[in-house]
Amino acid sequence: MSRSENRMSKIKFLTDRLLYVLCLFIVIALACALFFLENARYPGFIDLGTISYFVALSFFVIGVWLLVDYMRQRYYFKQVNEAIERSDDLNGATIVQSVVTAEQKLVSSLLQEQHRAYLNELNKYRRQQELHNHFVLQWVHHMKTPVSVVDLHMQEAIHDLPSSEGEQRALISSIQEETERMTRGLDMMLYTARLDKFELDLHVRRVALHEKIRSAINEHKRLCIKHSIFPRIEGEAWMETDEKWILFVINQLIGNAIKYSKGKQGSKHLLFRLTTQGEGMGTLEVVDEGIGIAPHDLPRIFDPFFTGENGRTTGESTGMGLYLTKRVCSRLGHTVTVQSQLGEGTTVTIQFQPSGIHVMG
Repeated sequence: MSRSENRMSKIKFLTDRLLYVLCLFIVIALACALFFLENARYPGFIDLGTISYFVALSFFVIGVWLLVDYMRQRYYFKQVNEAIERSDDLNGATIVQSVVTAEQKLVSSLLQEQHRAYLNELNKYRRQQELHNHFVLQWVHHMKTPVSVVDLHMQEAIHDLPSSEGEQRALISSIQEETERMTRGLDMMLYTARLDKFELDLHVRRVALHEKIRSAINEHKRLCIKHSIFPRIEGEAWMETDEKWILFVINQLIGNAIKYSKGKQGSKHLLFRLTTQGEGMGTLEVVDEGIGIAPHDLPRIFDPFFTGENGRTTGESTGMGLYLTKRVCSRLGHTVTVQSQLGEGTTVTIQFQPSGIHVMG
């Protein structure tokens, strides 16, 4: 306990006993008044020195009583102050153990019962959350299979069609695009559910980032061709990260770039700039030529479910892409920043640090 807290404990202790002390002073005053009345009735019966001695002795007894009572309860006050300081700790209430009075024992019992009830409710909620996450994961895995089968059938169908069947090709291509959107949505749900168990699904190693970017671009190749978006990779870099999670982040950034670039006329470029700044340290910049982000929306783009002005106009935004990107990068020890000019494009920068992966939060 600090000196200021110790002083506050003494002040609170004395304040709580102020009424008792006042009553004792009144009793002492009445006793002195009786002594004086008896001395007036029988002059010389009681010496004034005796009265002074009685008053001094009474004050001494009161002081000793207050000191002993405080010494008995000081550990209780110390533990209460520690429990208040650790109010964000689930077990903070269990610190209060040095109870002395019956009232303190009742308060301690109440805290223990409340703590037990709170933990029971928390465990119940956690079990429900585990069941919910398990259901989501199972559901996503079950849904991904038929979506993959549909996409495979569409690829076979469009391959077997003659080149003259333009309308059927367009229809099948549209169905393929929708199945890809469903696949990306299911992947986003799957990775969102896995975030709570991030440490169990982590494998850190040296990753060739340019190869992961090339792989992600191939997954979006058809959409890039359809909307006249030309990806380009500048540089090469090997970074310490998790291969699967960083690929998820790159896919989110490419998906956002396509989503907010396809509405602009003409050809657009999507640049991936890789730079290294020493052993295990470097940056990835994803620069698109899309519609950009409004300045008043920039401070909130990492908030969950925030779609912003442009997100509401496109109608496809979920408000989760950049939120998940931020969460994943933070857990990996990377930093992510966004710069944008409305109507000109957006630049997303991921900073890789050699020590970042060892301080995952």
